[in-house]
Amino acid sequence: MIRTLLIRGMLVGVVAGLLAFAFAHTFGEPPVDAAIAVEESHSHSHDHAAMSMAADAAATPVDPAAVAAGAPAAQPAAEEELVSRPVQSTIGLFTGVVVYSAAFGGLFAIVFALVWGRMGSSDPRVVAAVLALVAFIVMVAVPQLKYPANPPAVGDADTIGIRTGMFWLMILGSFVAALLATFIQRGLSRIYGTWNATLVAGAAFVVVVTVVMLLLPTIDEVGADFPAAVLWQFRIASLGTQAVMWATIGILFGLVTQRALRAR
Repeated sequence: MIRTLLIRGMLVGVVAGLLAFAFAHTFGEPPVDAAIAVEESHSHSHDHAAMSMAADAAATPVDPAAVAAGAPAAQPAAEEELVSRPVQSTIGLFTGVVVYSAAFGGLFAIVFALVWGRMGSSDPRVVAAVLALVAFIVMVAVPQLKYPANPPAVGDADTIGIRTGMFWLMILGSFVAALLATFIQRGLSRIYGTWNATLVAGAAFVVVVTVVMLLLPTIDEVGADFPAAVLWQFRIASLGTQAVMWATIGILFGLVTQRALRAR
């Protein structure tokens, strides 16, 4: 049973990845190109200033003592691009999104097998839809409220490790808050009813998540001259890509599972 659900989840994840790739390529690549253009314009300005300084230096006699002391004689050449931009926006994006979605489709199937029968509804479509919605909120929406996605031209390369670690800590805090809310909802539903228990559990989730956000440091490396429209479009596209993936997994997995049960 688990093996069948796992294979089914991964296949559903592949379909979700195809739809997510189509969305990301259509709505995500234009702001990425715009962000790269902004970065290149800044780089060209810097190079022009460097060339002006080099021209001034060439007009000045060279001090042999400075050269002997270790002063650089020439600037290093620019690094070559390992993967071209067309490959990144097509094959690279397709491979990354589909593999990512297939992996989470398999994990989704395992979690579905664990919780199915323990929720209020036995309809696989309802269970899958609720699980997908919770996964999107816990793993995507809440973490991006604290640490939203940034386009290529935003962020310091030296802080990528810190930013990645803080993002995963935010996901962990959101996951712990969701577990706590689940225990509260199950414990109070017998006393106060499902509706009231769900409201209390939701409030507890919001409180815990807010505390985690306040404890984690704020990281803002967006330059003052970076176009706000490009940043907004990229973040919306990033969020939309995840929404398409999780919505497809939740709806399609529940539908396929229900048909399989009917066939049995």
